Amino acid sequence: MGNMIKVGMADLKVCKCPDSLTTLGLGSCVGVALYDPISKVSGLLHCMLPDSTQIRNNSNVAKFADTGIDELIRQMVALGANKSRLVAKIAGGAQMFAMSGASDALRVGERNAQAAKEKLRKLNIRLLAEDCGLNYGRTVEFYSETGDYVIKAVGKPVKTI
Repeated sequence: MGNMIKVGMADLKVCKCPDSLTTLGLGSCVGVALYDPISKVSGLLHCMLPDSTQIRNNSNVAKFADTGIDELIRQMVALGANKSRLVAKIAGGAQMFAMSGASDALRVGERNAQAAKEKLRKLNIRLLAEDCGLNYGRTVEFYSETGDYVIKAVGKPVKTI
């Protein structure tokens, strides 16, 4: 077993087999895992907001789905991944607060998940699996050896996608 590397909020990390990646407490945030199955280079992005173009002070690329995915790919390629082989799995994007007639501003989780999918589509990266939405937080672990994305939530069975 390699090291389990922690990814903070609005943060991203890359690693190679046998190391793995984890991020805690994805609420409305989305955890985007990218993987090259041949070189076994993995990356995990914990993004908080869908779109960097909407924010003036956006120096932290990892905070946003669009710039975060670009940066993740850049770092993975530097570590030996081949961009054309990358595949993706995503989790999170929960609706953490119940409310009636939720306004767009509050539907951040859903918009984060959409933005991540949109960006992956633009880059021709296949989305293999997702576990998004609903109303609970998730902790995720991504294993570079197998490409397994393990999702843990309080009071729910552990799920591997």
